[in-house]
Amino acid sequence: MISYADACRIINEHRGESAAVTTMTQSSYWNKVSEHPDLDMGISNGMSKASSVALGIALGDPERKVLCLDGDGSLLMNFGSLATVAGMAPKNFHHFVFNNGIYAITGGQPLPETGVHYADAAKACGYKATFKFDDLESFENSMAEIMAIDGPTLIELVVTPEPATEGVDQTWESNAKMPRQLRAMRKHLTGKDDWGPGGPFI
Repeated sequence: MISYADACRIINEHRGESAAVTTMTQSSYWNKVSEHPDLDMGISNGMSKASSVALGIALGDPERKVLCLDGDGSLLMNFGSLATVAGMAPKNFHHFVFNNGIYAITGGQPLPETGVHYADAAKACGYKATFKFDDLESFENSMAEIMAIDGPTLIELVVTPEPATEGVDQTWESNAKMPRQLRAMRKHLTGKDDWGPGGPFI
């Protein structure tokens, strides 16, 4: 298995100027290594929607690669997005699915079905290329190739489960992070900050 920390480190090393959409456990590890917070969009308070948000960004900025750091539990809640992504066929879309077999953020409850083959499902839906890795060396050696090919691609990573030991951060402040990040990313991608007043948080 691959650790969250190693997976995020390797993805970040090959990131370049890619935008990144993260969710759940992936967000905390990604935030430790990312050097482009204005190109990061964390949506832990929007569980299951990472793939949909990343698709929107990929379609809106087709010249920039977009990385989606998704979770198996999150993707299962929005499984139809695989068909939507495949149908829109963004060449700049790279979908990383962290497969740990549990809902880590809420304490480690098992998924209703741990035998889902996410790479195979994406391929059946029409993703251009899919990969599955359960060891660090193979993943690390393949990242340059993955980032060089046209998407949409899905990369399934079998990761070591890390159940959360603290409660989920659901406060006014935590819920304000997502719109702030969205506004910062939009400004970086478009050069415009004409969002409007946006309420008390942005």
